[in-house]
Amino acid sequence: MKKILYLMAVASCMVACQNDDTDFSAYTNGTDTIPTHVINISYNGNSVKVTGDNSGYVSVDGADVTVNATGKNDSLLLVLSGSTADGSLLVFRDKKYGIQLNGVSITNPDGPAINNQCGKALYLEVASSTKNTLVDGTAYDETKSYQQKGALFSEGQIFFSGAGELDVTGNCKNAIASDDYIVVEGWPVITAQSSTGHGIKVNDGIWINGGTLDIKVTADAARGIKCDSVVVITRGDITIKTTGDCVYDEAEGDYSSAACIKCDDAFTMTAGTLAMTSSGDGGKGLNCANIVNIKGGVFSAITTGSNEEGKPKAVKGDKGIILSGGSFYAKVKKSSACDNGVDTDVPSEWVTVVGTPFETSYDKKEIKVVF
Repeated sequence: MKKILYLMAVASCMVACQNDDTDFSAYTNGTDTIPTHVINISYNGNSVKVTGDNSGYVSVDGADVTVNATGKNDSLLLVLSGSTADGSLLVFRDKKYGIQLNGVSITNPDGPAINNQCGKALYLEVASSTKNTLVDGTAYDETKSYQQKGALFSEGQIFFSGAGELDVTGNCKNAIASDDYIVVEGWPVITAQSSTGHGIKVNDGIWINGGTLDIKVTADAARGIKCDSVVVITRGDITIKTTGDCVYDEAEGDYSSAACIKCDDAFTMTAGTLAMTSSGDGGKGLNCANIVNIKGGVFSAITTGSNEEGKPKAVKGDKGIILSGGSFYAKVKKSSACDNGVDTDVPSEWVTVVGTPFETSYDKKEIKVVF
């Protein structure tokens, strides 16, 4: 437990620019008058064993667990373990709290495996040396009054930490979804896959500061990471693969293609590794509506799809592609390797190189710049 509380403090430092929920003193100062309230939830097939619930937060229906801690100011930590093929965790709360995945496997045939209905920060530790699995069903119970957007869904921020394994499968919507932002710290090994939606869907930005992420999506026009704001990579090993084709968007009057990463604001990478492959018609590696800024790390984007309906691009940055460090590689089978929003047919003008790289090659279908 001390480990998760320490990582909470680290997360606060990494996202100090976020001012909505980053005071973790209740977990870390050692003199806080409010002790951490630890509730252990152990799944066992169609039943659940709950210990430590001193406040009566938990109700159980078979293996479906509801935690209602609204209006409470305690420092809450839920520790999940065991296995169920027909269960779930649903949490109602209005203050930040933690979940520790301690060797748990949850499959929910009619909804998310974990549904966090708290708009504040969720600290999700993947406990070291454990394997954890979250799977949703192929159809959700849409009579529910609350939102359900993926196998792991949170109304608020998600701070991933720890060093264990977490496999998340989305069979109806997304694998992982947050209506706020996501931060990955420590070194969890996270696999996110979906056959119907995005691997990770996040509204207010994603910061990857560590961990190993393996994302696979097979749905048409789906994205490995779909972000309505910024994507920032400062560390970590990330692999993303998409195989879906284009879908015609009636509202836009155009085709919408699959992409390994689709972000509506800036993309920045300073370290780590990012390997993206997209094989569907018109598929893209990185599709950014703002500026792409590669300052370090190893970046690779390869598309092998056709251009029958859409225009494949390895890297698309509508407001520019700036390379100043690390290794950059972009390759396509069809169309052009890069698109920086400038109307030019000269491949060397599709990227802006700052500094003196020791290796460069520019071709319509393949661009490589290594510092």
